[in-house]
Amino acid sequence: MKQQTYTYSVVLTPEPEGGYTITVPALPEAITYGETIDDALKHAREVIELSIQCRIAHNEKIPVEFSPITTSVVSVSPGLHYA
Repeated sequence: MKQQTYTYSVVLTPEPEGGYTITVPALPEAITYGETIDDALKHAREVIELSIQCRIAHNEKIPVEFSPITTSVVSVSPGLHYA
């Protein structure tokens, strides 16, 4: 029997003190941290697996992400008024 594979977008947020916090928008309970990007992604895989296992154990729905999240950076100047 083939095991189901799930794919999720993760958001890496650099922390001021160093390292990265990772969140998984499709799994709000999945939040983790790593000193490096590789470390953070390793922890992300672990927390995603645990989140899915917990949802299965509680007969909860496993979200399926159909398309990756697209992110961008937007710069603003507060105090300027836009017409």
